[in-house]
Amino acid sequence: MKTVSEILQRKGSTVWSISPESTVFEALQLMSEKNLGAVLVLKNDIVVGIISERDYARKIILHGKHSKDTLVKEIMSSMVIYVNTSLSVEECMALMINKRIRHLPVIENGRLSGIISIGDVVDAVIDEKKFIIDQLVHYITGAPVLK
Repeated sequence: MKTVSEILQRKGSTVWSISPESTVFEALQLMSEKNLGAVLVLKNDIVVGIISERDYARKIILHGKHSKDTLVKEIMSSMVIYVNTSLSVEECMALMINKRIRHLPVIENGRLSGIISIGDVVDAVIDEKKFIIDQLVHYITGAPVLK
């Protein structure tokens, strides 16, 4: 069973973040430049929230606000759910589905060590299932397992 640790080993532990005092426009620029759906909001290296494209759509556009005049802290989600590196991908998927979230910061030994997305989790689950299928095909047919 794959874990969060294995996802981070594959994708890396780079975390893009922004200050709560930044504008929503600056957050959107960062998300666009880095091809991200969300960025963590850090104050003094402490996670204080997360801002996503969904926050922008629901809290700026639909309310007639402007991204250049609105601060991240005004629309960020401050209730952030974390995971640790030992959690399985299946547990992460269940958590993300149940809480309707798409990003999970990873905390290990009290420190931010990465972030995973629903896409990372789905990819890991698919890889795991493909491996099991390949092993079963090999077992049944005696054919070599292709890598």
